[in-house]
Amino acid sequence: MGLLIKVVVHLASREHREGVKLLLEPIKGVFPCMQKVWVDSAYTGKGREWIEQEMGWEVEVVRHPWRPRGMWVWPGMEITEAMVEVCKRPKGFRHLPRRWVVERTLAWIGRNRRMSKDYEYLPSSSESMVQRTMIRLRLKRLARVTDSARETAQRLRAP
Repeated sequence: MGLLIKVVVHLASREHREGVKLLLEPIKGVFPCMQKVWVDSAYTGKGREWIEQEMGWEVEVVRHPWRPRGMWVWPGMEITEAMVEVCKRPKGFRHLPRRWVVERTLAWIGRNRRMSKDYEYLPSSSESMVQRTMIRLRLKRLARVTDSARETAQRLRAP
């Protein structure tokens, strides 16, 4: 769905692999039905291992397709069609599975006026503003569902 379950804002000098513990340790055991998480390529290695071992979740890394940047050719070496074909880069947009969920959630957050710029001085203030934005989004959706349910009930009661 793309709704946030936990937010942690930390120093930019801290790697994602280290920050994953700050993010997930407090919610350990809270979501027993969760089985799989999709992560960015920044969470490979120790971060991925930690999620699998400590949280017991399957981790799928969403990666960009491999793009060769070139090929070494030594003097006197003949360049074949197969070599040229390997080095061709795919052009244009490339779809990454599940990446759209993250991008859509960030767009939802960015639509909130306070979140359009980085106004906050403290990391805890930034976390609070992200949580406030997501609460507002959830309440808006609940109100929409409640309104449509109320309209349906009124139609059913009307003679």
